[in-house]
Parts: sequence; C-alpha cells; structure tokens
Amino acid sequence: MAGVDRSRRSSSSPPPLPWTVRVQLAALSAAHRSDGSARRLLFYLGDLHAAASPRPDAAGVRSVDVTIDASRGLWARVFCPPTNTAAAKLPVVVYFHGGGFVLFSAASRPYDALCRRISRGVGAVVVSVNYRLAPEHRFPAAYDDGLAALRYLDANGLAEAAAELGAAVDLSRCFLAGDSAGGNIAHHVAQRWASSPSSPPASLRLAGAVLISPFFGGEERTEEEVGLDKASLSLSLARTDYFWREFLPEGATRDHAAARVCGGERVELAEAFPPAMVVIGGFDLLKGWQARYVAALREKGKAVRVVEYPDAIHGFHAFPELADSGKLVEEMKLFVQEHSSNRMA
Repeated sequence: MAGVDRSRRSSSSPPPLPWTVRVQLAALSAAHRSDGSARRLLFYLGDLHAAASPRPDAAGVRSVDVTIDASRGLWARVFCPPTNTAAAKLPVVVYFHGGGFVLFSAASRPYDALCRRISRGVGAVVVSVNYRLAPEHRFPAAYDDGLAALRYLDANGLAEAAAELGAAVDLSRCFLAGDSAGGNIAHHVAQRWASSPSSPPASLRLAGAVLISPFFGGEERTEEEVGLDKASLSLSLARTDYFWREFLPEGATRDHAAARVCGGERVELAEAFPPAMVVIGGFDLLKGWQARYVAALREKGKAVRVVEYPDAIHGFHAFPELADSGKLVEEMKLFVQEHSSNRMA
C-alpha cells in the first residue's frame, strides 16, 4: 500500500480473535506485572523450545543449529526449504526474533514455527540469530551480534549447514528481517553493515530489509500509543517502557538513538542502506513511530514498501491461525523476488 493510515480505528476495540490466540495472549499477559516488567521465571517455564532437525518436517523444511561465536554464546538456527535442485542457490533471510530485547530465543516454538513458514513460503534459507538478551547484555550487544552474524555468513557462506541440509546460498541475495525488537535490530544492523567499509570487498550484499511491526519509540507519547494502550493484550506502554529500561544503557532515555531512530524527524542512513518493507498493524500502538520511520526513509530517497493490516495486533505474525500471518509470508515472498531480480539485473 502506498500510504500509512495512522489514525484508522485507533480508538476502537480490536476485532475478535480466535480462542487459541486469546489463550496465548492471556498467558503472555500473566507473565508480566502491572508495571510491565516480566515475571522471568514464569515466562521461561512457558517458553517451550523446539529442537532443530536435519530431517524434513511435514512441510519439507529442515533445520540445523550453527555456532557463530562460542566465546559469547552466539548461534543461529538455519532453515532450508524443500528444493528440487540441489545445485540451485537460494536467497538468504537473516531473521531477528522479537521480545523487547529481553524475551524469547531462536529456539522458542513460535519463532521456530514462523521461520519454517517463511523458509517454505519464501523459498529461502532462513538464518534465525540467537542474539544475547538484556538486561544481562544491554545495548549494543544485540546489534553487535547481528553484525557478527553477517560477518560469519560473509566469511563462511553457511558451508557447514548447507552441506548438512543439501542447499547452497546466494549471498548477493541476502535479506534482513525481524519483528518488533527484531525489526529494530534489522534496521540498526543494516545501517551498520551499509556504513562499514569492507576490505577485501564483502561477498555478502544486502538486497533488502523486512521490518515487521518494528519497535521504535521516544520520550514523547504518540497519539497511537495513548489511543491503543489498552486495546490489545499483546503489548502495552508499560511493557514497552520496561523493555527500553532493560535494553538501553543505564540512565539513557527513550530518546536514545537506538529507540528514536527518527530523532528530530531525521534518520541516519548510509547511502547503501537497502530497500525496505515495513509491516504495520492497525491495532499496534507502535504504528505512529513506524509511520514516522517510513516517512523518514522516503525523505532520504529510499525505496520503501508499506504493508498494512488494519485489523492486526502487535505480534499477529506469530499466530498462523490469523489470516494476516499467511498474507505476510506471501508479501515477503514478493519482496524477496522483486529485489532478487533487481540485484541480479
């Protein structure tokens, strides 16, 4: 969609959700206190993990874990879609999970399942990065880990994982993607990579970035934050404030450059910053910041594709029961195909 409707239904009640989604959102809500802080023990007890398996699942997707940097416990889960031609080189999607920089992992069942859907639906090798979490590892640890993952890919090309999974990757068609805090990480990692000179020249080229409900903010309260604070169980202002307190440097405000990427309505962008796809939900209280981000990219002359789901809550993509979740994978496939063609042209 060409525009960003920041006010649509901002004061309405969200649409009805399937009971399975309501139950999961209620459990997530129970894992947070009224001040937004997480009951971490309760959360981790409910954060069930899935194991990687090089054997195809029911959809034909295989997975394996790879170590990126053992010294800091940095690893990634690699997903390979069904492929009829072993010699065919596939695009790569480097994925950063959400969770406010504090929660979840690449092995968490919702993210294992999501990356499997993306791998199969997009036809790409997905590298889900298990970056370090706050508050034990504050800013800039998550960004450092994201950049380290790209450097690992550039140096190794997933040779070990590709051999085990029987797939080859095309590093000239590398895309970053992430949801919520992961969308924030995707932006900052793309900016770092695009800003860093490489000698010798890198074989990895960023062809695009997909930011799903990205987590941006500031000290200012937007109209959307105020209007949608109580409209969904998936996110609240108290929780966003808690996440920023845990991630940002001690004493920093939400106007820190990590959060307020559009400070002064300007966004710092390298010339080589890739084309972006920004996904915005109509019932996401962060959509005002996301709209500012889109406007800032466009003012910089960057290619931006905006995908809006008017009835979507924050985190909708994690629920395959929701129709918009399936639509998102289709949109990602179109974005990857478009910018793969541009890269090869």
